Amino acid sequence: MSNVPAFGIDLGTGNIKIYNNMDGSIMREKNMIAVKNKNTLLAYGDDAFDMYEKSPANIRTSFPLNNGVIADIKDMQTVLKCFVTDLTSRIKYNGADFYISVPKDITEVEKRAFFDLVSDANVKSKRIMIVDKAVADGLGLNIDVKTSQGVLVVNSGFDTTEISILSLGGIVLSKLIKIGGRKFDEAIKNAVRREYSLIIGGKTAENVKIELSDPNHDDTVDPVVYGRDIVTGLPVERQIPVDLIESALNENINSIIDNIKVILERTPPELAADIYRHGIYLTGGSAPLRNFGKLINKGTDLKVNLPDDPISTVAIGLSRVIKEDNFRSVAYAIDGMSPK
Repeated sequence: MSNVPAFGIDLGTGNIKIYNNMDGSIMREKNMIAVKNKNTLLAYGDDAFDMYEKSPANIRTSFPLNNGVIADIKDMQTVLKCFVTDLTSRIKYNGADFYISVPKDITEVEKRAFFDLVSDANVKSKRIMIVDKAVADGLGLNIDVKTSQGVLVVNSGFDTTEISILSLGGIVLSKLIKIGGRKFDEAIKNAVRREYSLIIGGKTAENVKIELSDPNHDDTVDPVVYGRDIVTGLPVERQIPVDLIESALNENINSIIDNIKVILERTPPELAADIYRHGIYLTGGSAPLRNFGKLINKGTDLKVNLPDDPISTVAIGLSRVIKEDNFRSVAYAIDGMSPK
């Protein structure tokens, strides 16, 4: 194991996760920035998210990533530099290696943007390595991805869901679809507006989704939301039936299941046999969503495995790439590029 400081970075659209090999920790915060008067950094991470949907016109809150790719590289560089500065503020820091996970199903230009992000963020990068997100996911699930065993990983995040077949340290098949937590939140907002003429915010919809996804939630208790009545324009409180929320979510879940089936139909028979034996691994921030695993099981007749901490599996996988020599080979450099 190398003594060189190293960070494993999982840039999710909704959350940023950073593994720090200097203390073995994984930092997790909202991947968000708040900028005042166009050029003054006001907040980042969870603090910026607290301002989301509540800020006046002169404060812009935004997610620097969109659909799994970098939408605003300047904002993303600012956020990354702030977090790395936070993580290294108490030590003598002369630079580090950076391992960054990227979706498989993006263009080379989009992939290069992840490299440029770290290279140009002024974080003293000594070496920048890329790891395919699905491979890191597999390692984070404690699977030896370098064997010939076929593994099906479904990573459902904030903006996208990545469906991947892994074998021999690589990705055999992969499909990135634009369905994730944001779409689930929108579905809840639309259902509440349609049924009750009530406008609720994205945060409220997300909180309802999280509340219902809690295994200890009492299904006899309908969640309470606060919003603005379309007719009167006044703020109101209303109970929303669990059944309405479930039906709103199921349409998007069914779309994901259809895409899983497309991947399974294209899977070589020997790998399909492995997947039948071991089942589907469901990860990502949207993995604990209510009935998600049950509906995938019903739609595919395959067992669904849900890890204890599905939002951190990619970061855990990156930690194994950094710590274990056996898995170092799954990381690669982008040809022709070197840190500045």
